[in-house]
Amino acid sequence: MRSHVRVAVIGGGVVGCSVLYHLTKFGWTDVMLIERSDLTSGSTWHAAGGFHTLNADPNIAALQGYTIRLYRELEEITGLSCGLHHVGGLTIAETPDRMDFLKAERARHRHMGLETEIIGPGEIADYTPIINTDGLLGALWDPLDGHLDPSGTTHAYARAARMAGAEISLHNRVLELHQKSDGHWNVVTEKGSVVAEHVVNAAGLWAREVGMMAGVRLPLHPLEHQYLVTGDIAEVYGHAKELPHVMDPAGESYLRQEGRGLVIGIYEQACRHWAVDGTSWDFGHELLADDVDRIAGPLETAYRRYPVLQSAGIKRIINGPFTFAPDGNPLVGRVPGVDGYWACCAVMAGFSQAGGVGLALAEWMIEGEPSRDIFAMDVARFGDWTTPDWTRAKTRENYQRRFAIAYPNEELPAGRPFHTTPAHAVWKERRAVFGSAFGMEHVNYFALPGEPLYETPSFRRSNAFAATARECRGVREGVGINEIHNFSKFRIEGEGAAAWLDSIMAGRVPKEGRLTLSPLLNNRGRLAGDFTIARDGPESFRVQASYVAQDAHMRLFLDLLPEHGVTVTNISRALVGFQIAGPRARDLLQRTTDADVSGNAMPFRAVRHITIGGVEATVQRVSYTGDLGYEIYVPPASQNALFETLDGEGADLGLVPFGMRAMMSLRLEKSFGSWLREYRPDYTAAETGLDRFIAFDKDAFPGREVALREAEEGPGRRLVTFVVDADDADCVADEPVWRDGKVVGFVTSGGYAHHVEKSVALGFVPVDMTETGGEFLIEILGDMRLARIVDAPLFDPSGSRMRM
Repeated sequence: MRSHVRVAVIGGGVVGCSVLYHLTKFGWTDVMLIERSDLTSGSTWHAAGGFHTLNADPNIAALQGYTIRLYRELEEITGLSCGLHHVGGLTIAETPDRMDFLKAERARHRHMGLETEIIGPGEIADYTPIINTDGLLGALWDPLDGHLDPSGTTHAYARAARMAGAEISLHNRVLELHQKSDGHWNVVTEKGSVVAEHVVNAAGLWAREVGMMAGVRLPLHPLEHQYLVTGDIAEVYGHAKELPHVMDPAGESYLRQEGRGLVIGIYEQACRHWAVDGTSWDFGHELLADDVDRIAGPLETAYRRYPVLQSAGIKRIINGPFTFAPDGNPLVGRVPGVDGYWACCAVMAGFSQAGGVGLALAEWMIEGEPSRDIFAMDVARFGDWTTPDWTRAKTRENYQRRFAIAYPNEELPAGRPFHTTPAHAVWKERRAVFGSAFGMEHVNYFALPGEPLYETPSFRRSNAFAATARECRGVREGVGINEIHNFSKFRIEGEGAAAWLDSIMAGRVPKEGRLTLSPLLNNRGRLAGDFTIARDGPESFRVQASYVAQDAHMRLFLDLLPEHGVTVTNISRALVGFQIAGPRARDLLQRTTDADVSGNAMPFRAVRHITIGGVEATVQRVSYTGDLGYEIYVPPASQNALFETLDGEGADLGLVPFGMRAMMSLRLEKSFGSWLREYRPDYTAAETGLDRFIAFDKDAFPGREVALREAEEGPGRRLVTFVVDADDADCVADEPVWRDGKVVGFVTSGGYAHHVEKSVALGFVPVDMTETGGEFLIEILGDMRLARIVDAPLFDPSGSRMRM
């Protein structure tokens, strides 16, 4: 066993072996995989082995496509068989909502280049004659779906890595991890110690234990999962070709051919966590006790859907544990605040995703960042606030919703409320309907009298539509109040803070008492962050961005931080408050303070420290609504007092509370982008229009040369605003944009802009198609809707209201 390696990968399942292979593929051969038993001895060996491209996030879907295409390459490299069966797959639908979901997926696949199709009941029966099509409306057909041999595939990854120079140490449990003063890791194993520059936790069922060795509590938990293997069925083995996979979401089951019989797996509501107190190191190539009673209901449904099962014998029942993250996506990437420690675990769909996560992690480790935005599986999307109880609640919910329709407006209830602000109780009394992000509750909208305190999940306009319209009207015609706790906030201070911020941000650092907007670029010249920078003192700044990305941004700041002088503190939950916005916002603020808040004394983008009704507050003259507005920040202990002052003084002004549904509507009619929608690491500043905030005359900042080159050559695509001739469904995201029978772009976000009474979408199209008034078709739930480009914001195109 080597004494020093660049990377020690802990765990010999398909994920660990993929990581090892991809590290060698990118040129790092001084790498080692350490496995407590044999390869595949955790969840891999008993997996059903299915693979598919379907995923709610386009980039993860693309990585799943990469994984599937990789198997042929592995076979060519190693001479080993992965046991591939490219049989295609059907996801069937019994309800109009499920058909809407499949149509939305099909539309999304068009701009991703995936050749899926919506088919009818007759075609379903043609693909798989063993199915009973009664009650079916249609299905989504994906020709890339299939299954493979889990053991053969894992060993192919392992052999390819060994052929390139990697070492694999089997029957060698990792006992301890200790970080050395130089940041490297001392990996203590049963066969001795090895020093590694990087450690990758790909330990699967034991990922929690390997995490705690480094003081890291990962939000994942194993659950039991059962599938059945039948005996021979004449209708199966007598068919002219191998039957495709079938997913029956309403029946909570999946089905595929296995030799001369079938495999049927169940994701039941009565699911069960496994190893709640930790995974035993002695667990390995064994299964759990059968519990058919737990899946009896879905099995009865399956027997009706596939009548051949009624006379088939059950050859064996597989009940084994798999690890799940709270949202079902993997946990991948460098753990914030723990140098050199990487996660690559909770990869529940290992044979769909292992190749992609191995690729992304290798790119990130070796080249500094992945080639595409993988925030949907970044370990930093969950903070250190997660608890075992919360994780169990969310993983149970995710397992139960494995086949549920993912509605764009749905807020899932498990584990909530978790974090709240003092104003939460006030909003609740006023009939707030809440959402949640990064563990924090926020108001989505305020239900009208007689309406339920629940938004109906839908792909079409929901029961929140009228309430949201009322809130938008209140802002645009008078003054609205909205909580602003769901921005991340960082305190950056110390000697050299101004110079450091100036060196990392692409834009300019503001003068004292002012704020600026600035992108932060990565080394590829793509967006790493979209920040508001407020300067409170000579070397004191508050930097704000996306609340859900706060741990990812903190990790980035710490990477760039100088050794001495400057400190960065996450104060996201330590500073709360409200924004007031609308033409009467200044009138309201002036009533509450002796300070002069006139346009001359507090111009646009000013930052002031004033007293409001006895509460010391920091006020910023800016608003994401695009209207005259102010952001008012106070410590949590002062929030309710601040609200009482604003609410009391605003009563005769018609002060209207508004939520995030209204906020998103208002920002669309200003063509304001949003992080992880219009702004993300897949896009550049020039493509999105954020280059207007770049100070190209600065000597240096990350990505400067790439940004300069793009400024000279021009981008190939641009973000534009469309007005859409929508019916009762608006754009959400990832809808394809068509022209002349071809997909030429895609939507980043959309919705209904209530004040201007238009359906609006933001999206990318080629630069040579960005002419004002240019006509396109946007595919919404299978319907082609006319869309026209507008060249200016639909509300206040001159920006005079915002600056008045």
